Amino acid sequence: MDINNKTRIHWACRRGMRELDIAIMPFFENDYDSLPDTDKQVFIRLLACEDPQLYRWLMNQAIPEEADMARMIKMIQKKNAERSALA
Repeated sequence: MDINNKTRIHWACRRGMRELDIAIMPFFENDYDSLPDTDKQVFIRLLACEDPQLYRWLMNQAIPEEADMARMIKMIQKKNAERSALA
């Protein structure tokens, strides 16, 4: 998927689990544009993962083996926590 095709990326962010939508969509809507291209590529690779795996990672039940994916999960969690603290 092209890192600049925001329509397709937005669609890929819509998941089958509400918990994932709550975690992924705000990050995409608020933070994706400011990411460097390398991080955008990691985010897109993350979206290709299965929902149960994403859920385990985002809920701290497992850690991705790939360092870039683990870093992206932590970034999503941190940004979402910062937004929650401001609300």
